[in-house]
Amino acid sequence: MTAMKKILVLGGTGFVGRHVCEKLTQLQWRVTVPTRQLASARDIQMLPSLDVFEASVHDEAALTQLVAGHDAVVNLIAILHGKQQAFDKAHVELPKKLARACAAAGVRRVVHVSALGVDARNPDGAPSMYLRSKGHGEVALHQAPLALTIFRPSVIFGAEDKFLNVFASLQKMFPVIPLAGSHALFQPVWVEDVASAIVHCLQDAHLHATTGQTFEACGPDVYTLRQLVELAGRFSGINQGRGRPVLALPAALGRLQARMMALAPGEPLMSRDNLDSMSVPNIASGNLPGLEALGITPAALEAIAPSYLGPNAGGWGLRSNLVAKRKTAGRF
Repeated sequence: MTAMKKILVLGGTGFVGRHVCEKLTQLQWRVTVPTRQLASARDIQMLPSLDVFEASVHDEAALTQLVAGHDAVVNLIAILHGKQQAFDKAHVELPKKLARACAAAGVRRVVHVSALGVDARNPDGAPSMYLRSKGHGEVALHQAPLALTIFRPSVIFGAEDKFLNVFASLQKMFPVIPLAGSHALFQPVWVEDVASAIVHCLQDAHLHATTGQTFEACGPDVYTLRQLVELAGRFSGINQGRGRPVLALPAALGRLQARMMALAPGEPLMSRDNLDSMSVPNIASGNLPGLEALGITPAALEAIAPSYLGPNAGGWGLRSNLVAKRKTAGRF
């Protein structure tokens, strides 16, 4: 095993990024995390051997300076909602800028997190802006002279997720849950398993030299969206552990619901582009290696989710650990 020494993590303040940063610093590696606002890094800035810089990674000159001096880059930046221009900026233009920055700085090792359902052979054939842009981002990186590893995860769950937690919160407010895309298929994967896989690839000498290796990051079980909503209610103890009734909406009403959600202030819970993405089963294709190929046995959702969704749960994972440390240190 050949260890990297200094890692640049783009998106290090996000859900997956926080877990990746924690694991990297546990290895006593130097970690650099750029962020648009320093306040966004409050959950990781106390980690040892981690440096936070206020910078825009979309500024190519700033990105090139950030990449210089690092052994590898992990790109976790992604958006779920927006217009075509926003998807292209995050998922296509940024990978292109990253490839050029790596070339200028002499950095070859890149680990890039994409999405399940992407087809880099025919990105324009995907049904949504999200999947098309993700596909074009993969193409841009494949065309660069990089030692590249790509992960395509299904929906990622964990203590700070905006997936099961959202469904649980909705059931605390409403007596019934009308649901678009209720039959969409997912193979949820635990955030800790995704973070472990990323770190493993940075450690593995063989993967350092491999160009274009892609892994599908999935959990052991397949669920419909309806089943996941029902489980979120049950695990949260709502309605005496039964959860709320879920009303599957027909396609036309589902798109109307998504349209109305997209018009609401703040980040939407669902958009029509999300529905388009869900028309592709979010499950392993079986044509690419999974987490097991990296020596990781994926955790089952039903073994993890109750620990952070339960009505008496104190939280689990990095954010909860850091909050506990702050309280102990008297920093609240």
